[in-house]
Amino acid sequence: MMTGYITSAQMKQGSQVCITAMIAIVDDDESIRTALENLLRSSGYQVRSYCNALAFLDSSGPAETHCLLSDIQMPGMDGVEMHQRLVAKGFDIPTIFITAYPEAAPCVDASAVGLITCLPKPFDADKLLSCIEAGLRQPR
Repeated sequence: MMTGYITSAQMKQGSQVCITAMIAIVDDDESIRTALENLLRSSGYQVRSYCNALAFLDSSGPAETHCLLSDIQMPGMDGVEMHQRLVAKGFDIPTIFITAYPEAAPCVDASAVGLITCLPKPFDADKLLSCIEAGLRQPR
């Protein structure tokens, strides 16, 4: 039996896997969170969502998350600062930033620990799933 995280590609192949990856969503827009939850659950992932960065940081989420999807611009703490705090605390979580403001993407340091990409909203579901799968393959 294969062990590790399950990806949507493995599900399509019918692989047996022990651990289903936990994907965390941090976005202040409830409709985005709901749409992402539905997409990811239908792809076989476990999902937890948070309405802001502090809710995620104050939870057990950072220790349980295998891949993080975060909006960049949110009230209070933005996604970039949240990512920096995670790295400072020793969490190396593959992270995909999503944003409705593509002009905000250049402020994201592409060499940041664990950063996979920054996707503008709306984004293609297959592209997002491919990015998640790439993140789950990264050594941690």
